Amino acid sequence: MTEMMKRLQTIGIVPVVVLNDAGDALPLGEKLMAGGLPCAEVTFRTDAAEESIRRMAKAYPDMIIGAGTVLTIEQADRAIDAGATFVVSPGFNPRVTEHVLKKGVPMTPGVCTPTEIEAAMELGLDVLKFFPAEPSGGLKMIKALAAAYVNLRFMPTGGINAANVRDYLAYDRIVACGGSWMVSGSLVKEGKFDEIERLVREAAGIAREIRG
Repeated sequence: MTEMMKRLQTIGIVPVVVLNDAGDALPLGEKLMAGGLPCAEVTFRTDAAEESIRRMAKAYPDMIIGAGTVLTIEQADRAIDAGATFVVSPGFNPRVTEHVLKKGVPMTPGVCTPTEIEAAMELGLDVLKFFPAEPSGGLKMIKALAAAYVNLRFMPTGGINAANVRDYLAYDRIVACGGSWMVSGSLVKEGKFDEIERLVREAAGIAREIRG
C-alpha cells in the first residue's frame, strides 16, 4: 500500500461527500477535521465538485482529499489539478485507471467480480473499491474474494452505515470504509454542520474502537 493508503487505514472511515455548492466545502472540511476524520471523497456528481476539492485542499493541507465517481480521463485531470490526492471510480475503466496511475496518483477503481479484480491487478493495484458493498454481498462476499486473492485489500462503499461499519472495520483485509451517513446531502444543504461534526465524532470513535 502507498503511504496515503496507510493513513486512510489508520483513519478507517472515509466520508463520501456530495456538494452542490462549493461554499459548503470549507465549513464541511472544518467539521471533518474537528470530528476526527481528516479525509473526504468528494464525488464528481455535481458541478461544484472541482471547486470544492480546490478550496478544501488549499484550506486544509493536512486533509486527505480525494475525488470520487470519476468516470472519464477529463474528470480525473480536473480533480488532480484541483488538488485531489487520490481518485476513486464506481467501476473499473482500464483507460481511466492507467491514466491516473501514470500521473503518479493513487487510484481505487470499483470492482465486485473476480474478473474485474484480476483485470485491475494486472495494472499492479493491490487496493480496490468493493462497490456497491451491501447489495453485492457485503462482508461475506469480500471475505470470499479475499480468500482467493490473498494479497488484495478492499475499500468497500455502498450501504455501509453506523450499524454495520464495525463488522467491516474488524476485518483485516479492509483498508477503510466509505460512507455518507455522517455527511448526508440533507444535513449539508440545511447547514447543520454541528450535527455533522457530532456524527463524524461518533464515526471516528467507532473506527478508533476497532482499529485502536
